[in-house]
Amino acid sequence: MAQFDAVLFDVDGTLIHSSPGILATMEYTFRAMGLDPSKVDLNRYLGPPLRRSFGEHFQDSAMVEKMVDIYRTQYEQEGCHQCQVYPGVVEMLTTLKEAGIRLYTATSKPTVVVEPILEEQGLASFFDFIGGASQDSSVDTKTAVMEQVLARPELQNARILMVGDRKDDMKGAADCAVPAAGVLYGYGGRQELEPFQPIFLAEDCQALTQFILQD
Repeated sequence: MAQFDAVLFDVDGTLIHSSPGILATMEYTFRAMGLDPSKVDLNRYLGPPLRRSFGEHFQDSAMVEKMVDIYRTQYEQEGCHQCQVYPGVVEMLTTLKEAGIRLYTATSKPTVVVEPILEEQGLASFFDFIGGASQDSSVDTKTAVMEQVLARPELQNARILMVGDRKDDMKGAADCAVPAAGVLYGYGGRQELEPFQPIFLAEDCQALTQFILQD
């Protein structure tokens, strides 16, 4: 018997290598707002909620919302197609599903954005529920997304693991009192993840699968 009943997966940097589309959209958005993207480390924005990232550049909430709208429009048109599934992800999800483990996503991407991406990449059918952020600011942090997923009836009293590649994933898990595993092939890395004391750090999907299925 596996040590977990359900696993919540981050998407960007955990299931899908999506940085080319995200970074290209970030550059477009910064230029559209009159900002120079070359003066910003855009890699810092791979994962965190858009409003928090853009809030570093504008204090006016209306300007932040304008930036979010520009980003999402451009991302839906082009950026969302510039991604690919990480090696081993399909095999991992298949193995976990066959073992009877419930699978969910918990992503900072809005649900209406991530669902078509998972469909296009052939991953949507693996998940019992696709959890993501709202378009507005009501469900906008990883903690809020996780709380929404964890409130589902079938997850009450379940043994749950959160899997992600950034500190937001680790913090969300800590906020929700859920153990977390980090993936080292994503965008965060060991130095970012270790301070949050994840119960496991996976070099690849095979190692993560073996850890989840341990008795």
